[in-house]
Amino acid sequence: MKKHIYDKKNGLSYTLIGDYYLPDLLPPQGETPNYGKYGSLRLRYLKEYKKGMYVSILTQGKLVKHLNAVDKKASERMEYLIKSMKQQHGITEQLKAQDQMKWVGLMNNIKNAAEEIVLKELVYV
Repeated sequence: MKKHIYDKKNGLSYTLIGDYYLPDLLPPQGETPNYGKYGSLRLRYLKEYKKGMYVSILTQGKLVKHLNAVDKKASERMEYLIKSMKQQHGITEQLKAQDQMKWVGLMNNIKNAAEEIVLKELVYV
């Protein structure tokens, strides 16, 4: 038996699962998934709180593209925010060489603040 078949009468393709052919209801996803943390968080948020939007994007075949885009934007925004916050607070490599614990504490604060901004602006929308 063939793994995949196409029915010309109704225009649907079917996949063999066990002993039965089941219709392929979702369109093929255009891109390969290469999203990371923020794309995964967005996916979970859509599934739990925005079910209608999730189903709509999924059935249009745009879910992976959307998650890749959100992840890329969030990562770029994180880099920008961390860089600008470091300049605002005067955190330099000289401080890192002089007092590592203070530098680590300040960088952790900046990273957490930037991540909170990114999550509220891009992921949980």
